[in-house]
Amino acid sequence: MAEKIKLKEKIAYGFGDAASSMFWKIFGMYSLFFYTDVFGITAAAAGTMFLVARLWDSFFDVFVGIAADRTKSKWGKYRPYLLWFAIPFAVMGVFTFYAPDFGSTGKLVYAYITYSLMMIVYSLINVPYASLLGAMSADPEERNQLSSYRMSFAFIGSFVTFMLLQPLIDFFSKTFDTESVSQATKAVETSVSTSVTGWVMGVGVIGIICVILFLLCFSWTKERVQQIETEENVSIKTDLKNLFRNAPWWILVGTGLAALLFNAVRDSVAIYYFRDFVKLNYKMAGTGWDITTIYFLVGQAANLIGVMAAPSISAKYGKKKTYMISIVIAGILSVIFYFIPNNIVLILILQFLISVFAGYVLPLLWSMFADIVDHQELLTGRRATGLIFSSSSMSQKLGWALGAALSGWILAWFHYVPDAASQSADTIFGERIMISLLPAICCLLALIGMMFYPLSDKKVKEISEELNLKRKNNI
Repeated sequence: MAEKIKLKEKIAYGFGDAASSMFWKIFGMYSLFFYTDVFGITAAAAGTMFLVARLWDSFFDVFVGIAADRTKSKWGKYRPYLLWFAIPFAVMGVFTFYAPDFGSTGKLVYAYITYSLMMIVYSLINVPYASLLGAMSADPEERNQLSSYRMSFAFIGSFVTFMLLQPLIDFFSKTFDTESVSQATKAVETSVSTSVTGWVMGVGVIGIICVILFLLCFSWTKERVQQIETEENVSIKTDLKNLFRNAPWWILVGTGLAALLFNAVRDSVAIYYFRDFVKLNYKMAGTGWDITTIYFLVGQAANLIGVMAAPSISAKYGKKKTYMISIVIAGILSVIFYFIPNNIVLILILQFLISVFAGYVLPLLWSMFADIVDHQELLTGRRATGLIFSSSSMSQKLGWALGAALSGWILAWFHYVPDAASQSADTIFGERIMISLLPAICCLLALIGMMFYPLSDKKVKEISEELNLKRKNNI
């Protein structure tokens, strides 16, 4: 009988994505604002940088996955990367959110170098971490639970970031950089501080928390699943050829890309939307949270509800059906978001509902990628866990890259002006489209992709049973 995974290990696995998400949410929700209003480059330049850096880094993920599959250590194939890159992950985060006193060209070069290196380090720790899911258990239901724990802690990590980052930045700004408070911050009191010192120290605190969580994930998890075949030297070319012939993989990468593009666009523009359109001068007593932070926190809490509910709902209705229904409802609600008046209560209600249904989607995606690992192993005899999960990371990064790039380009197209006390009507119109109608289109694309996904729950169960029989018989 296979060893059952205990609660402590499930939580520890979740710690890994809590750490990843704490930084990922800073990139997704604050980086465009940081580069335009703190660092001092244009929205178009920032958008192009996001696309260039993440495009090539997305393909770098594949090579990380290949390397992880071939790693041999006393700790396993995937866990050692958590140990090796925890500290570099935090250090590069701090360098990324530092703004040196360079000229425009020097700043742009610095931004490209640090952002690209940050994405590389992120790949080196996150791809093996994601692959660990396929090595911890061979049971589809148990993997579904692990995926849910992963995404639950991912949203908890994001929640913690939203609770801490703005207050930390504001605190360090007031404490250590009182003389260099930006004119933009003075003009727009609802905006997070633009002090460089505040950002560096605030991100540094988040980085320390990430290191601790990664090390706990490394210490308390275990790799159990061994591949069936005994051939040691399987060529990279063969692995890639097998992957590119895997139709379900192509479909899942495409639909995952669309789903993550949905999140990326909504998240990137939110801080601009609230500052320029909502214009609610409010900060919560005792926390210093502005309305944008509250909006993010509502979304994360709702995401968490969706993530926690996903295993039971998908167990009843199936992963594919649950995914499709969720993405349809999220898309419809996003369209409604465009037409609601400037009313903070209605905005937060829609944010909550959209985020609940969006929360169903991500754990199902990760669980489906684990199913594809089994599918490919049955077809080829090769369990290329790292390679396949690196492709999921690739779709994630491509989604965020395209989302961030589109956000920067659209802002520039609608004549966004950094540091302006108020934006034009055209700019605000563009921001409203980006937070509502464009995400709805992404939902439609994700729905179309999932309609063609062939691995039903019944089929996945049959594959798992056949693989377990082969392992038992050592075939």
